[in-house]
Amino acid sequence: MTTSQTPSYVRLHVELVLEVSDPDALTGTALESIAADFTASGAAADETAEERTHAEETVREDAAEALASLIDPFDLVSQVPGVELAQASWSSETIDYDPEDEAWAVGEDGDEVYYGIEDNETDDEEGGGHTER
Repeated sequence: MTTSQTPSYVRLHVELVLEVSDPDALTGTALESIAADFTASGAAADETAEERTHAEETVREDAAEALASLIDPFDLVSQVPGVELAQASWSSETIDYDPEDEAWAVGEDGDEVYYGIEDNETDDEEGGGHTER
């Protein structure tokens, strides 16, 4: 196998902070998506009704759950040429967010802190050390 034929894997970390400006619209869209998923699933009626009821209750109670039910990592990369999704996981949570707080800084300084490369400290010879939190 040549280098171009050898499979390589990339872990892509993405963190988003989203403002829910219309919780009713979010919940409504999540409920519509659940209805469409369960209609198309073809599962046994008893299982479908119980699972659907649970899913609907969950998205009604928590905007973060409603959002998570609408996000599909496959959809995010399905149109990217030359890649296939090998594995994905995601979660959501309601947070306290203050865009003025330095802890939420985005950009070079925030990235340097997140990736553990403050003050030119690195973990590898290339100078691109990465430390996960």
